[in-house]
Amino acid sequence: MVRNVLAFIAALSIALPAVADTDALVGLWKAKRWFEPNVRGTLIIQRTGDEYTADMAGRVFPVEVNGGELSFRLPNSESSFRGKLESGVIHGHWFKPGVSPVQLHPAGPNRWTGTVDPHQDTFTFFLLVRKRADGTFSAVLNNPERDHGARLKIESIVQEGNVVKLLNKEANAVVTGTYDAENGVISLPFPSRGGTFDFKRDGDESEFYERGRNPGRYAYRKPLQLDDGWTTKSVEDVGLDRAAIEKTIQTIVDTPMESIDTPVVDALLVARHGKLVLEEYFRGEDREKLHDTRSASKSLVSLLAGAAIQAGEPLSLSSPVYKVMNGGTFPPDLEPRKRAMTLEHLLTMTSGFACDDWDDDAPYNEEVMWNLQENGPADFYQWALDMPMARDPGEKTVYCSPGANLALGMIGKASGEPPLDLLDRLIFRPMKIDRYTWGFNRAGQAYGGGGARFRARDFLKFGQLMLNGGTWNGRRILSRDFAMRASSPLYPFTERFHYGYLWWSLEYDYQGKKIRAFHAGGLGGQAVVVIPQLDMVIATFGSNYLSAGNYYVQMEIIPKYILPAAAVR
Repeated sequence: MVRNVLAFIAALSIALPAVADTDALVGLWKAKRWFEPNVRGTLIIQRTGDEYTADMAGRVFPVEVNGGELSFRLPNSESSFRGKLESGVIHGHWFKPGVSPVQLHPAGPNRWTGTVDPHQDTFTFFLLVRKRADGTFSAVLNNPERDHGARLKIESIVQEGNVVKLLNKEANAVVTGTYDAENGVISLPFPSRGGTFDFKRDGDESEFYERGRNPGRYAYRKPLQLDDGWTTKSVEDVGLDRAAIEKTIQTIVDTPMESIDTPVVDALLVARHGKLVLEEYFRGEDREKLHDTRSASKSLVSLLAGAAIQAGEPLSLSSPVYKVMNGGTFPPDLEPRKRAMTLEHLLTMTSGFACDDWDDDAPYNEEVMWNLQENGPADFYQWALDMPMARDPGEKTVYCSPGANLALGMIGKASGEPPLDLLDRLIFRPMKIDRYTWGFNRAGQAYGGGGARFRARDFLKFGQLMLNGGTWNGRRILSRDFAMRASSPLYPFTERFHYGYLWWSLEYDYQGKKIRAFHAGGLGGQAVVVIPQLDMVIATFGSNYLSAGNYYVQMEIIPKYILPAAAVR
């Protein structure tokens, strides 16, 4: 009898799942995957007679020559190159992933060489598990590249044997994976993000924190002088209080990472009187890393419009959109409101199109446009031109990324030059910006609605260009009048923000009065803020793309910490 009872207990113990030791999951975990590119390195182009060849990764490809343009495509790949020989240097772009600049310099007779260095796409998850007072376990799932954790709204974690579940507020299992206790690995599937991610424990110096779990005291240091166009000075040299600046950075690094809505800062730079005086990076970011600027790169479309007009391209603020896009004549039977639409209307988001990015249910917006690509390459410019009108041009500002993108296409159409070639020639090369990534659609069109990636020091330059009235280190890039109007509060957008030419305008409280500022702003905390009265430019990167810290630096750090550090000089 006893033997039978023992056998039954043994069998039951096999049938029942093992008791979960969820305490074993407490702590910080990290998973990371690397994606494109699969091709990078030295590119050599050689000319033999009238023919060109390209040597890439030890393989040789024929180069097509068409109207002075050199191009080739890698076999069985979407990656390709396009460039032109100008003053002995081949200036071009590498396509896929994104668009990256490439410069090939002379390396002997009829030979040019350079480096293809496209953006390395990564996807990272941090999982912070803590035990609550009631014995349950909270979970914070953080994703710095896309804020995917905020999208999933994870709040808790449970373990049942070797099964692990991430739950939302309603206690529904959003993600179900496994826990390998022997190897210390949590495996969680994210099909839309490339598959299964294997989480391993992360330490106190994790990039989940601004500067590690126990950052210590911050001590200011002057930015390094580089050959990138910036002159560096210490904060005291430009009338900023060192103690106040140190308090600013200390406030950021001491931020407790307790919630998905915790505001996070990836970079903070300050220039005053044209000198770079503060350069700090957080959460694993660094000086050379390209960061997504989201809609802040819309402001680059405005700069390109001004630069093209300054350079004498056949374009003006009053240029009719449909006339330019149709090659110089209006399409037949075009309705009067579309005939009246100008470049200036696109730059101020007063086009009158029935388009609204802030309305998820709108039949025309950025998301609807990008979804067109599910059925193959789509002409974004034509799609925008085909949108119906909702009001007269100039009547009202309505946020519409397809309109900003159409402005980029219009500039390229008027000049007869690809927009990125024009950006390189008129803005990037004169400002020593030689690394960036610009997005494009499956039809091969550069996208002007956002998503370009820049280094922080280069991102800051765009604000300094505007503060200088259109010049960079003495070189005129756009007219003073254009820079002034682009940054002016021309149209009300919200109760606090106004709009110029794809630049936002606002006011800050400073020493008992209001001072005006303007900025290029992008979702997640991307901003270049210009404060003319204080002769100051502030650039910041962030990762709150879907969470609550989107305006943390603009609305908290600048008015509460940086402005009090500044004396009027």
